[in-house]
Amino acid sequence: MRLTWIVLLITLLIGVISGWAQQEARLLRFPAIHGETMVFSYAGDLYTVSARGGIARKLTNHAGYEMFARFSPDGKNIAFTGQYDGNTEIYLIPADGGTPQRLTFTATLARDDVSDRMGPNNIVLTWQNDNKTIVFRSRMKSFNDFIIAENK
Repeated sequence: MRLTWIVLLITLLIGVISGWAQQEARLLRFPAIHGETMVFSYAGDLYTVSARGGIARKLTNHAGYEMFARFSPDGKNIAFTGQYDGNTEIYLIPADGGTPQRLTFTATLARDDVSDRMGPNNIVLTWQNDNKTIVFRSRMKSFNDFIIAENK
């Protein structure tokens, strides 16, 4: 009888712990890593955390949605796609935090939603090795989805 209670208690504890662990990371999306630092979207804002774990630090705090963050090759800046004021645009923020700088200015599209099959407009993909050029997918000017913007 005592063995049955111990097995039941262990099973219950494992179920509670695994349910709690899954619930905590369910909205973590679009991670990127540079060295020992990771950036990711959680509940519409950007956070950084050590790649080894620990407490995440919030970088953005806007009512809009921030996603697709990518570190510059030197790790000093982060480019991301932000949905502020009805538009989806490319923004730049220091990796330590600060005020985002808007890099693109495009017209609002009828189909510009994260849940759209093709995704939103102006998605940050990567950086070139010069620490100035951000590669992103856009429907701004051309049928070609790859447009390059420079951070001056």
